[in-house]
Formats: sequence, C-alpha cells, structure tokens
Amino acid sequence: MVAVIKTGHCVRAVFNYNENKVKQAKAQCIGEGNYPMEVSRMNLSMKLSRLLHQNALNENVKRNSVHISLNFHPSENYSKEKLLQIAAAYMEKIGFAQQPYLVYQHHDAGHPHIHLVSIKVREDGSRIDMQNIGRNQSEKARKEIEKEFNLVRAEGNKKQETPLLKPAAAGKVLYGKTESKRALSGVLESVLLNYTYGSLAELNAVLQLYNIKADRGSVDSRIFKSGGLVYRILDQDGKAAGVPIKASDLSLRPTLGFLEKRFALNSTERIFEKKRIRSAVDRIFFAKQIRLDKLMLLLEKEGISMVLRKSDAGLVYGLTYVDHVTRSVFNGSALGRNYSAKAVLERCAALGGKEKPQAAGEVLKNKADLSEKQSAGNTIQGSSTKELEELMKPEWQGEYSSGKFKARRRKRKKRDVRI
Repeated sequence: MVAVIKTGHCVRAVFNYNENKVKQAKAQCIGEGNYPMEVSRMNLSMKLSRLLHQNALNENVKRNSVHISLNFHPSENYSKEKLLQIAAAYMEKIGFAQQPYLVYQHHDAGHPHIHLVSIKVREDGSRIDMQNIGRNQSEKARKEIEKEFNLVRAEGNKKQETPLLKPAAAGKVLYGKTESKRALSGVLESVLLNYTYGSLAELNAVLQLYNIKADRGSVDSRIFKSGGLVYRILDQDGKAAGVPIKASDLSLRPTLGFLEKRFALNSTERIFEKKRIRSAVDRIFFAKQIRLDKLMLLLEKEGISMVLRKSDAGLVYGLTYVDHVTRSVFNGSALGRNYSAKAVLERCAALGGKEKPQAAGEVLKNKADLSEKQSAGNTIQGSSTKELEELMKPEWQGEYSSGKFKARRRKRKKRDVRI
C-alpha cells in the first residue's frame, strides 16, 4: 500500500473534486467517519456542511483541508467493507480517529485506490499538527496495516509501485485531437488546485503552457459585465481555436467566483518562492553573452518557465515566471524591479545579448559575436568564470530587517574643558 497525504486551503475544492468524479461515474462515495448518519442517507450539502462547520471553529488554520489517497497493488481488488476497515484503521493510526471524513473509491486509474477527505480542526477548535506526518505516523501506519490486513507490501515492489506515486501529468491540449471538455477539465483540475497564483494574468501564464486561456471577454462584452468566464483552447500561434466553453459547464466549475477565492487564498507573501526565482535568474546572469532565449532555456532547466507577453507588433511588454518546483506564479514586477520585462531585456543587452524582435516576436541572436579578447576577459587573476560565479553566487536573505536590529550610533557627550 502507498499512502499520499496533501493539505490545502479549501476543503470545498477537495470535496468537489471527488464528487465530480462521482458524477462522471469514475468514483463512489462508499463511507464516512464521525458523521451523524450513513453516507447513503446524506445529500451533498450535508456531507460538506459537517466539514465546513468544524473548520469554522478555528479560522486561524489556513491550510485546513486534508486529502489522502491509499493506493493498492493492481492485483488487490477488495470489497467496500474491507476498504472501509482499512480507511478507519489508517485514520486512527495517524491521529484522525475523531475527525469527520469521507471515503471515495476511485475507478479512474490502473490500480485500486481510495481517497479520504478530512480536516485539520478538532471538535474543540484546536489544530492537528501534521508536521512530518507522512514520514512518521503515516509510514508506521502503512507497515502495520499491510501486516494486519495482509496487503501487498510497498517495500520490495518499488518497480511496480513507483507509478502510483506519480500522478499523470496534464499534457498540452490540441484542438480536434481529444474531446474539448474532457481535455480542459484534466488540465484545470491539475493546475487550479496545485499552483499558487494571485491574478487571472498569472493563472493564464500557466494555462498558456497547456494551450488554454481563461477569458473574461472585453470590458464592453456581455460576459464581462455579467461576471462570466469562458475557457478557450489555443492553437500553436496562441489564437483561439473552436468554440469557448463556459466555466460553469466544466466538471470543477472554475467560475470567476471560484478563481477569486483562490486569488485570496494565494495572497500570502511567499518569500521563499520569490527568492528561489530571483536567485536562479541572478545566477544565470553571471554568464556572458546571455540572450533572452538562452535565459529562458536555462531557467527551464531550473524548473522555471518564463512566459512572455507581447504586443501585436511582437514587442515584449511583460513577463511572468512559473516555478514548477514550488508551483508558484509571479509577474516579473512582483519579484522586484530587476526582474520585470524592461529590466531583464536591459540586462540581456548590457551583457552583449541585445534583442531585436521579429514581426512574430521571436528573439534574434546578435549580428556579431563578441571578440576573443572579450571572451578572454572571463578569466581574472587565474580564476575561471565558473569559480567567480560560485564566489559571487547571491545568498537568500530576508527582504525586511526591523529597525530594532540595526546598530544605533551613540552620541558623544560634550564635556566642558576646564583650564
């Protein structure tokens, strides 16, 4: 058995994800824990309200939802009764015995698995500490349950179990290749619930990588005035292809109201994530003859996509960084003046990589390479460029230092001199 634990900011989103699978006949809600009645007698509102009301007892807990998947070997096809027994035993062993939870059996993968939806707030309003729960309580519970229920052990079957730990990555949507709603839903469920973005522009920077755009329409359009939202599939040139699909028609129902709640949840400072991107950009700029296309390629190797925003004439007027490691999205200006589109282009030009956009907006290389004399200048007093980069590598430092930590000058008292 393989257990995967995730926490989130919105239990409603996790609940809707599983219930949408039920609507698509890809899952069943087979049981519950610590509810006043059996799940077969409850409607959607009753299931969700139990979780929301208890979460409301402590509004200081921001990441209050818990989403657990228990994955079994392909040969293990257990009855619902045994799956519920395994779920109850697991929840008890990790300290969630008294928490309300729902159990969903999914049929959308090549191996049997169940999903558990719960919360971190206890009935008395206290918060459950989940620090290192996967490495400690969950790992111990997994081994005990494997013995207790005679399950196929995860250890010793790594070649077979590894795929269970890696969810299927959402691929680019190609218009006409797959059914539009299905393709859009797959990408949106992967992106909307896993990436942190603070605006529609930042979200579209991620969706653009999958040939999708969330569109509110023009300011004068009916859809904009009514607060509507549609999703469009884009072709290779970034132009809309086919008929747009209303957000309310998709399985996750990613409407404008849904996104605005996500914007609010993602409005934290995210200092660590910002520093990682800044550090990667600064480290690359220590190299010589850097061009914008080269910068983008090197950032991709760091797991960061740089998405350019261009005018109709092909001129770059903005850029957004998408960090696939921390799954964070930032406009260049949000990272600081040196990371905006204007500053990055200027830094490229200053290092000998001046850009000349084509009509289509593509970046051209310089007409003339730097001379050998300039290249030789990369060595100073016997130190190679690589060694200099390591010495000059920027350290991650705090963005703010309180005044009380700053040294204060002591005023010298004037003394009368007596003769």
